[in-house]
Order: sequence, then C-alpha cells, then structure tokens
Amino acid sequence: MTGYGEYAPDPNWPNKARLAVQFVINYEEGGERTLVNGDDESESYLTEIVGAVSLQGRRDLNAESIYEYGSKAGFWRLHRLFKKYNIPVTVYGVTKALELNPDAVAAMRKSNWEIASHGYRWIDYGVFAEDDERDHLLKAISDHTKFTGNRPLGWYTGRISENTRKLLVEEGGFLYDSDDYSDDLPYWNHQFGKPHLVIPYALDSNDFRFAMPQGFNTSGQFFEYLKDTFDYLYGEGAHAPKIMNIGLHCRLTGRPGRAAGLSRFLDYISQKEDIWICRREDIANHWHKNFKPK
Repeated sequence: MTGYGEYAPDPNWPNKARLAVQFVINYEEGGERTLVNGDDESESYLTEIVGAVSLQGRRDLNAESIYEYGSKAGFWRLHRLFKKYNIPVTVYGVTKALELNPDAVAAMRKSNWEIASHGYRWIDYGVFAEDDERDHLLKAISDHTKFTGNRPLGWYTGRISENTRKLLVEEGGFLYDSDDYSDDLPYWNHQFGKPHLVIPYALDSNDFRFAMPQGFNTSGQFFEYLKDTFDYLYGEGAHAPKIMNIGLHCRLTGRPGRAAGLSRFLDYISQKEDIWICRREDIANHWHKNFKPK
C-alpha cells in the first residue's frame, strides 16, 4: 500500500523521454466461452450486448458473431491504423485465438509487434484448481511458440487466480507480467522467492469501457479521456516520468466509430516530442538492465 511513495524513481527512459506510451491490442477472438470450445455456457463478457448473461448449455450466436467481427474486420482496421503511424504494439494474444487466424499472426510478426501471452483461453482462471491452471499455462507457452515462432516473454491473464503469478515465477521464462493495476511504473515482486518484474496495466484508459454500463459512449469521449491522461502524465514527466497504458480490443475499437477516436489520438501524440512509444518487452528490458535488484 506504499509503493514508491512521494518520490518515485526516475525511470530514465531512452532519450530522456517524459513519458512512455504503450498500446496493447487484446487478441481474444476465438478463445472465449462457447460450446464449440467445450464449455458448458456461452460468452457474455465484453460484447456489444450490455448486461448480457451466459446461456447455459447452448450457444449464443450473437455473441459469437460479435467476437468474429474482431478477428475478421476489427483486427485489420487496427493493424492498418498502427501501420500508418508506424507505431509499435504489444499484443496480448490468447493462444486459442492465435491458432484460428494465422494471417493475423503473420501480420503481427511482419510488423515486429510483441506477442505476449494472454493465456490459453479467454476465460476466468479464478475458478481453476492450481494444477489445471498450470496445465493451461504450459500449453499456452507451448502452442504460442508453435503458432508465433517465439515463446512469449510477457504475460497477462486478465481474470487471474491467487496462483497465477506463483505459476509464472515457477515456470521461470517470463520477463514480466501485467496482471496488476497498482502503479504508473514497473516494480519488482519478491513474493515467490526471486525478483519478478510487474509492469502495471490500466483499465481506465481502456476501450473495454465501451462495453460497461458506465463508460465511453462515443469516440469523442474516448479521445478526450486518452488526451487528458496523456497531457497530465506528460506534464508530470518534466520531473517524474511514467507509463501511459492504452488497452484496445479488436471487436471494440476495431469498430469504425471507435477507431475514429483512436486515430485522432494517434495523430495528436505523433506531433509530440520527448515521448517513447514502445512495446511492453522494451519497457521490461529497460527495467531489467537499469533497475535489476542486487
């Protein structure tokens, strides 16, 4: 509950940047709950249907087609947009979703995007037994390596259990995880016997609020919130640089009316100096190099 306190360390970002800006695309489509994937209920989380409930024992074809939009159309709209501005991205890739769209994976690799792991499935691991979650974690790493050509170095479950970080440290091959929202800078976690880097994520500057009862309704609201967050952190960066996290989903911001707000924001920050637009693994490598515990 104390963290870095009043005086956070200077992260000394490359080229003395005042702010590290980091975009995440959550690639989940195809890994959600459905009877097709062997689940006993349909998906109800982060669709266009606010207040949706899971259907027990049957498919929700509306929810499935909303997820399909992210894979079929939304991803490519976001890909074109980031390619236009030549901005690097970290993908939180659900392994099952990556398996189902090799063309999208090829585009990620060609763009030199980081593909971190978002778990084997886009489901709630808080209800998993430890051994079952370990099995999914190891399968996620194995299949991720097969589908992308590289093992994941970053991890974000999203809906975690009390065992998630312990299992990551036990496996030992990760530079960082981002199952945390508690700070604006990375920090070292020593809970499981050796230093493990945590790069906090954010849910306020995240398009998932388009699918929440209290959240963004228009691209203008999304743009204004991102701009206000950027401007405030950029101002603080004159004496205390931080990270700005922007979380995106193919089926949400991949819709044209929302992509318009993201496009405005990309145009806005492209005119700024003294910022470092990077991937999460770039932040992790910087922290391992400069702030490794002795």
